[in-house]
Amino acid sequence: MANPSFQSDLRHVIYALSDALDLVGVDDVAHGKRVGVMASECGKLMGLNETETTFLFDLGMLHDIGVSTTQTHHQLVAQFDWEWSQVHAELGYKLLREFTPLSRMAIPVRYHHTRWDKLATLPASEVTAQQAQEANLIFLVDRVDALAAPYYGSGLFDHVGEVREHIRANAGSYFSPELVDIFLEASAAEAFWLLLEPRSIQNYQHDLLSHGTSYQPTFGELKQLSVIFSHIVDAKSPFTAYHSLGVARLARFLAERAGVSRENCDKLELAGLLHDLGKLRIPDEILDKPGKLDTHERLVMNTHSFETYQILRSIAGFEEIALWAAYHHEEPGGKGYPFHVHEKDLSIEARILRVADIFQAMAQDRPYRAGWPADKVLGLLKELANEKRLDKSLVALVEDNLEQAMATALPPAGELRFQPA
Repeated sequence: MANPSFQSDLRHVIYALSDALDLVGVDDVAHGKRVGVMASECGKLMGLNETETTFLFDLGMLHDIGVSTTQTHHQLVAQFDWEWSQVHAELGYKLLREFTPLSRMAIPVRYHHTRWDKLATLPASEVTAQQAQEANLIFLVDRVDALAAPYYGSGLFDHVGEVREHIRANAGSYFSPELVDIFLEASAAEAFWLLLEPRSIQNYQHDLLSHGTSYQPTFGELKQLSVIFSHIVDAKSPFTAYHSLGVARLARFLAERAGVSRENCDKLELAGLLHDLGKLRIPDEILDKPGKLDTHERLVMNTHSFETYQILRSIAGFEEIALWAAYHHEEPGGKGYPFHVHEKDLSIEARILRVADIFQAMAQDRPYRAGWPADKVLGLLKELANEKRLDKSLVALVEDNLEQAMATALPPAGELRFQPA
C-alpha cells in the first residue's frame, strides 16, 4: 500500500534521480538522455508501440547506472571500446535486478557493452532475442553519442557522416546488421540529431512523462530506489562506501528518539540516503584527496549539496526531503553552505541529518585513517555544538544513546559491497 505522505509518481522520481547519473559526466550532463532519445527514435522506426519505445528511452536514460566515477565516464566516452567497460555493466545489472519496477532493464544493461558477434551466440536461457536486441541497440546509440560528443555545440552536422560511417563499418561485429540499418535510416533525418539538443531533450522527456499511467510508490519502493542511488554515490570514492546508508540509519534512529513523527522519519531516512547525490559531479581527484582541500577545491566541493537540491526539488512530495538533504552542511550560526541558512529556518530534521552526517563520517573507516571510537566522535560533536555549528540538544541525544548510535551508523556486517566503476 502506498504511503499517503508521498504523493509522487514513481516514474517522475526515477526521471529526476536519473539527473544524478548525468552529473558523473561533470561537463557533459545529458549522455543517458541522448542515448534514450536515439534508442526510442530507432524503436519507432522498428514499428514498436509507445510502451516499448518509452521503455527504450528509460533504458537508455539508466543504462550507465553502474557508473560512479568521472574517470570511468571519460574512458567510456573517449574510447570506442574499452577493456574494463563490462565492470559498470555488471554493477548496473546487480543494482537493477532486485528492484521490481526496473528489473526488466537488468539483462539489457548487463550486455550493453557486449559485441553483437558474441551476444548473438549466447543461449536464450542467458539472454533472450528481445533482450539481446535491446542491449545491442543501447550499445549502438551509446557509441554514436561517444563519437558525436566532441562536436556537440560546435558543428555536429559537419561530422554526422563520419559517425554514421563508423557505425556502418562495425555492422556484424559490434552491432546487429539489422539495427545498423535502422539507425542509418533514422539518422538520415536532420531532426534525429536536433532532438539531441538540450531544449529538445527536455521537451522529449516532458512529453513522455505526460503520458502513461501514474504509479504511486510505497515507502518501501521509494526506499529501495533510494538505496540503489545511495550505492551509486557511495561507490564513487573508496572513502565513502556505505556512508549514505549509515547516515540514513542514524538519522532515523535519532529522529525517532527526538519525537519526530513517523511520516517525517520516513522522509528523513530518504533524505539521508540521497543527501550526497550532488557528489556525482565532483571530480574524482577532489573527492578522493586524502589531505586538506585548497581554496578552489573547497569551492567545487561545496557545490554538491546544491546539486542534490536541484535534483530532488522537482519531485512532487519531496519538497521537505529536498530541503533537509540540501541543508546537511548548514549550521545554526548561519556559516554553513550553500545557502547560509540560520537556526530559525533549520528544521529539527535538517539539524538531525547534519549531526548524523558528521557522526557517520568520523566513525567510519577510511583508507587513510581508522574510524574514530565513539568517545572521540562525541568529543568532536560537543566541540562543534559549543561553536554553534551543531544543535546542542541533538548532541546530548547522541550522548544519551552513544553505543546504539555507533552501531547504527556503521554498515551491517556482511552487507553486499559495490565497487566503484
